[in-house]
Amino acid sequence: MRLVQYLPLNVRERGSMKQRLKVGIVNGENNVIPLPFGGTMRDLLAEAEHMPNRIGHLYQQALQMGECLPLDTVELASPLTDPEKLLFIGLNYADHAQESGMAVPEKPVLFGKFANALTGHEAIVDIPEEVSQCDYEVELAVVIGKTIRDVTEEQAMDAIFGYTIVNDVSARDIQLSEGQWMRGKAIDDFAPMGPWIVTADAISDPGQLEIALRLNGKTMQSSNTRQLIFSVPYLIVFLSRTMTLKPGDVISTGTPPGVGMGFQPPVWLQDGDVTEAEIAGIGTLTNSFRRNR
Repeated sequence: MRLVQYLPLNVRERGSMKQRLKVGIVNGENNVIPLPFGGTMRDLLAEAEHMPNRIGHLYQQALQMGECLPLDTVELASPLTDPEKLLFIGLNYADHAQESGMAVPEKPVLFGKFANALTGHEAIVDIPEEVSQCDYEVELAVVIGKTIRDVTEEQAMDAIFGYTIVNDVSARDIQLSEGQWMRGKAIDDFAPMGPWIVTADAISDPGQLEIALRLNGKTMQSSNTRQLIFSVPYLIVFLSRTMTLKPGDVISTGTPPGVGMGFQPPVWLQDGDVTEAEIAGIGTLTNSFRRNR
């Protein structure tokens, strides 16, 4: 099942974004079936934690209502726009750590982003004037579906609602010059996410997924999540030891080699560039970049 948040194009200028956001399911013909639900995706996941059949019942109601929207008639937002936590893992592929000139970590390297950084499929990402070294990073992201604390790996996997794609856009000049990563990572629109959430039942093993990123049609990153240093269940267990994870929280699991700063000379994102971040079984997240002048 593929769940989306979207804005109907004919009403996108009225009201706040939260008021205009709709939740839907994309069917096999790539049409959006609007769900009869009045909240955000995070609200829906919170309800579904206590009502396991909630989404299925809403979908059946939606089918009876008969409304169906072609994907090209809606604007896809980030599938989550108001998560409590956006947790990112750095240097989680050994060969990416090597190309970054950093040691392979013994424990997961963590940093956070915030809701201001989220944007959706086919959205334009503005590169601030201050940033001269803007980089891309395709990542598998895990969406939590249950409230958990200090769990086992089996419980961790059971707590996953689904998976999506994140492009961890990074301002390397800021990130690597200030002694911390936050300001160079948590820039407005620097966490494109989508195009949807694929529910966990559709992904048999998150540790066996082909992952790639193309820049202007050229493949820059190509790997498989089997190369993760710290696996998806390990990361959930590790994080849950010290913090409660809740429905709608996102864990972005790190990027494989091939980022722009790893090339000689480096390849930085420029005005008009287009990235396509693709993960097998999930889809392709496409974004274009615009430099502020």
